Amino acid sequence: MTFWRAWEPGMRVVVRYRNDEGSFSDAVGELVRVDDDGVEVATKRGPVSVSAAAIAIGKRVPPAVPPRR
Repeated sequence: MTFWRAWEPGMRVVVRYRNDEGSFSDAVGELVRVDDDGVEVATKRGPVSVSAAAIAIGKRVPPAVPPRR
């Protein structure tokens, strides 16, 4: 079993993945979907779907810091 398959929707995660250009990108946010095809992360810029084959590494992260006043 791959590490990300143990994740559950609602967790805050960071996923490093290989993008279409061949370099790496990170998706940080709330996990929306996790299944055999990969994951979907709700980031500040919108949802990011990452295929299982593109996932390089990832981990759970603490909640986002609240905005300053």
